[in-house]
Amino acid sequence: MFKEKINIVWFKRDLRLVDQEPLYYAQQANLPTLLIYLFEPSVMAYADSDVRHWRFVYESIKELNEKLKAYHTQIHIFQEEAGVVFEKLVSFYTIDTVYSYEETGNQLTYARDEAMAVFFKKNNIKWLEQQQNGVFRGLKSKKDWSERWENKMRSDSKTADLNLLPFTKLPIEWYEQHKGANLTENITKHNPNFQQGGEHWAWRYLQNFIEERYINYSKHISSPLLSRKSCSRLSPYISYGNISMRMVYQYTMLNYDRSKNKRALANFVSRLHWHCHFIQKFESNCNIEFQNINGAYDALVKPKNDVFILAWQTGKTGVPIVDACMRCLVETGYLNFRMRAMVVSFFCFNLWQDWRELHFLARQFLDYEPGIHYPQLQMQSGTTVHNTIRIYNAVKNSEAYDYDGLFIKKWLPELRNIPAQFIHEPHKLSLIEQQLYQCELGKDYPYPIVDIEATRKEASDIVWSFRKPQHSNN
Repeated sequence: MFKEKINIVWFKRDLRLVDQEPLYYAQQANLPTLLIYLFEPSVMAYADSDVRHWRFVYESIKELNEKLKAYHTQIHIFQEEAGVVFEKLVSFYTIDTVYSYEETGNQLTYARDEAMAVFFKKNNIKWLEQQQNGVFRGLKSKKDWSERWENKMRSDSKTADLNLLPFTKLPIEWYEQHKGANLTENITKHNPNFQQGGEHWAWRYLQNFIEERYINYSKHISSPLLSRKSCSRLSPYISYGNISMRMVYQYTMLNYDRSKNKRALANFVSRLHWHCHFIQKFESNCNIEFQNINGAYDALVKPKNDVFILAWQTGKTGVPIVDACMRCLVETGYLNFRMRAMVVSFFCFNLWQDWRELHFLARQFLDYEPGIHYPQLQMQSGTTVHNTIRIYNAVKNSEAYDYDGLFIKKWLPELRNIPAQFIHEPHKLSLIEQQLYQCELGKDYPYPIVDIEATRKEASDIVWSFRKPQHSNN
């Protein structure tokens, strides 16, 4: 049987058409090109996965397919394991080259890519992976990493001319037979509580941020309420590749000179740099997903407390700022960096739980990125070598960044009648005050499940005993 010779562009965390290098290089090859995305059941069932992630991916692909209609093609969606899909495609086509981006994912996707490299080699298929943002695979030394990152961000974008790309589509009957099960409605139906996936939305958020919202970026970045508007909100779009880091950087710098607050934009660019810095750390040491960076902490045992963990997950710890943050995160998938660090600190120090029990957070973050998630968990839990140990005081952070309690009251309506001076520590209300403000402690809202100051001090003494005593308490 004659098998058509084709190339394949395998979309992963690069769901865009602008500055899309696999598409660009596929165009240069001038072979019929098939576009695919794989919803892999094993990846979807992994401990860090949530339906919110796959809904965002689906929305991104749906938007791209609307654009691709003009070129009489589409990204073919499969709900099957990568090995199974490519086995089927190899039986139907002669595949010359597979184009994709490198992926700095979890252990499961890393093992998948290793297996696929073996499969492609066995079947005489070339696999050309492009560098993802400013992360360099096989980097031997970090000495000149910043300069290399800068060069990558300043380099020319690579966008395919879709009019010149000879696309091919799978025959409808074959595709229907081999694509796997249809995606469930909770993936294919938009949830208005979450940012919507798609290249259009990525550029819209970027343009709106650079033109208007950036003004208060530095001023409001730590506020759980005000950051929702003043931060870029680009993180999920960068995580799933609706926009390239290079385009974000270049668009920002294009508008830098005429901006009214250059310091804010400079701070924003520095965080683009740090984004790739952490993923580079994970790329170079993927054991961070499971093992303490500082092996000395392997001797530190934290007994798992399911009651504490459930209270923390459901926003019922009795510490308002922690509970408001967790309820907000579960409901919307977003929380600013300062509050992310605080809830991890509360979990690991005040509740004395192991950072490896925090897959729950990975599932809640709409912008979940393994390369940032695991290094940050270890930084905030104090299990690194050089980073200072920060044990965030939840009450002090609440008073500093939600002084009037507006964020707390938005997410904890049971506290809506409590005045600002009591909102951060409602457990100190007298019985008469509880009646006055219509909030009975222990019934309408729980008492704190731990003593913040006592647990902070105990955790600090234990954790610092593994290091030199250079204390830091935020």
